[in-house]
Amino acid sequence: MAAPGRLGVGIIGAGKVGPVIGAALAGAGHAITGITSGSDDDRAAAVLPGVPVLDAPEVVRRSELVVIAVPHDEIPGLVRGIAEVGGWQIGQLVMHVDAAYGTDVLRPAAERGAIPLAVHPAISFSGTTVDLRQLQAAFAGVTAPAAVLPIAQALAVEMGCEPVVIAEEDRAAYAEAIATASEFSQSIIRQATSLLRGIGVENPGGYLSALVSSSVDRALRDASDPLGPPPAL
Repeated sequence: MAAPGRLGVGIIGAGKVGPVIGAALAGAGHAITGITSGSDDDRAAAVLPGVPVLDAPEVVRRSELVVIAVPHDEIPGLVRGIAEVGGWQIGQLVMHVDAAYGTDVLRPAAERGAIPLAVHPAISFSGTTVDLRQLQAAFAGVTAPAAVLPIAQALAVEMGCEPVVIAEEDRAAYAEAIATASEFSQSIIRQATSLLRGIGVENPGGYLSALVSSSVDRALRDASDPLGPPPAL
């Protein structure tokens, strides 16, 4: 299947993720049709200036691709609620960016003829345009029915990511890996900076920056080496 053409893209969710995904797709030439109100509308407006703020049904009505970027627990009810009011359209692309769900959570939309896609960019979002640079070096976990998998992969590429296919049944393990890496890193850094601050080191985050970056880079290289890490020195 050919890569998607220029689409009208609507964003449901104006937290840290949705506006950045919208900006990335806009940078690839797609038109942003609207965004819902969210946790920080001023920040969303800074990332997507001039984009109209609409309610979710109107975003869906105007869009060929709907990006769902709301908290994990809200996705099932949102998808089901829009289906109940007849909002989803035949042939419309519906993409969520949650790590834990595959496309099954989008079944109410698919049953009404929409095309379900799950694309999770594996970065820690700040909600600013800085994230656009991070996306250029990131991977994205992609899940979709086989017939439309190339569309999901193409959208990941247009966001700047390298797509990696994750099977529907593997999404829970994938999400656990993402959460483990994120939460462990943050916890260890908080603990280390607290210890340094306690002995009077100013700017402990800056002090550890090069050490943490180089240590993580080495660990990632070792993990990617099929021969395994070299002996410790």
